[in-house]
Amino acid sequence: MMLYLCKKKAKLDLIRKDRLLKLKRKNQGNVKLSKAIDKLIGDIESSEWKNKLEVIESRPDADRVHSDNFFFFDIYIHRVMILIAFNEHEAEIIWVGDHADYDSTFKGNKRTIETWLRNHGKIK
Repeated sequence: MMLYLCKKKAKLDLIRKDRLLKLKRKNQGNVKLSKAIDKLIGDIESSEWKNKLEVIESRPDADRVHSDNFFFFDIYIHRVMILIAFNEHEAEIIWVGDHADYDSTFKGNKRTIETWLRNHGKIK
């Protein structure tokens, strides 16, 4: 996926937002987490990001983990990790979990993340 974020000032469609909404329901007593998820959704849906640097400047919790524009967002206060892929007009929620899930699945290693993305058909 190439990152042509909002080249035409179009807003991004957030695909698989239900994964974030499910996380909110699962943690409905955690008001801070709920607000952080709402903020992430709002930031993505209202963004006019043109490149990866604007994503990172706007969201300091973003870490570009693959050159095909896959980012992890670390809602660190809540120990939640969210993997999102961006392309020209969409942002897709790929994976959601806590830090223990992240460590178990990805080992905090970009090569392991790349292998996971390949195994799940997200990259070639």
